[in-house]
Amino acid sequence: MSLFCLVHGAFQGTWCWDLLIPYLEAQGHKIITMDLPIENPSATLSQFADVVIQALPKTDDDIILVGHSMAGTIIPLVAEAVKVRQLVFVGALIPSPGISTLDQFAHRLDSHTLKSFNYQPKDPSQLEQFYNEPDMYEPASVGQDFSTAAVLMNFFFHDCQPDIAQWAISKSRSQQSMAYMLATNPLKALPKVEYKYIVCSNDRIISPTWSRYAARQRLGVDAIELACGHCPHLACPELLALALTGD
Repeated sequence: MSLFCLVHGAFQGTWCWDLLIPYLEAQGHKIITMDLPIENPSATLSQFADVVIQALPKTDDDIILVGHSMAGTIIPLVAEAVKVRQLVFVGALIPSPGISTLDQFAHRLDSHTLKSFNYQPKDPSQLEQFYNEPDMYEPASVGQDFSTAAVLMNFFFHDCQPDIAQWAISKSRSQQSMAYMLATNPLKALPKVEYKYIVCSNDRIISPTWSRYAARQRLGVDAIELACGHCPHLACPELLALALTGD
């Protein structure tokens, strides 16, 4: 059986995996989760990766590293330092080495929005490869205040059962670190491991069209489709468990 290391996305924590874990454990798998220091405004991608690395046992050689949303920028850094069998991106960003997430879609933003990020433009020749890609983010999600319950409900938890959505909103954490958006990814290349991408076809944040495109172009795999919103671990955990454990 495998060891699943589950790495949460923005505004979430170890609690977000509570509904998924029983389905994985029922198949005999081991689970590790951790809280990333997202409340720390100065926390870097490397510091996030270090928290994951510290949580991993040193003896297990069948590690499946699962990253949701923001964590897609973190799990490849972990795989550079620790031997893992597979990286799984769940409705997740996929980093481009030497480039920030914002670099990848800055050409689609207006000058006011870029100024709010204190964005310093890169040489256009470094970014031309992204100009013909689909939108990474669903346009309606850009610029939203995700610290409010109404926005979280509309974009994160719209397809969850009402009691689960309210519980998730009550547990949501303050996302102060913007490293996943603003920091240049320190990788020179994506690690050479097995990949899986799970696209959430009703995602209102990460564009499903972009997810399918990036899974093929960057990871060399066809995305697995789940008819869920941005948080399948909360909306459809049994389906997500099947996708994680299936071939």
